[in-house]
Amino acid sequence: MMGLVDRFGRIHTYLRISVTDRCNLRCQYCMPAEGIEWRKREEILTFEEIVRVAQVFVDLGIRKIRITGGEPLVRKGIEDLIAQLAILPELKTLAMTTNGVLLQDKASSLKAAGLQGLNVSLDSLKRERFSQITKRDDYDKVMDGIR
Repeated sequence: MMGLVDRFGRIHTYLRISVTDRCNLRCQYCMPAEGIEWRKREEILTFEEIVRVAQVFVDLGIRKIRITGGEPLVRKGIEDLIAQLAILPELKTLAMTTNGVLLQDKASSLKAAGLQGLNVSLDSLKRERFSQITKRDDYDKVMDGIR
């Protein structure tokens, strides 16, 4: 193992992979309510390409991968990607950051695919403030997904 060391001598063992630029919320700090230009599908890495890149980084000493987006749960077949990444030799932790809107429907299949950790970005525990920030009325979906 070569290892990833920066110019300050820090060893990097953690990789974040954004699997989509799309999101089902319109948070004021991240994405405008309109006028969004999405990347064309052919500009987004395929699952095969993501796994290949991840394997290279694991070979270089990466031990933790976090899947992000946009919102990773809007990517079709995300459980298939998780299953492929989960079996990479030497990978110790596979986690995801999500806004939680689709979590209730996908939590079981993500766990079954091999996801080990989950971080839910929740901007407020107050329904009104949540809706104000995200421009969506999905507070109950997020809370149900967390439960």
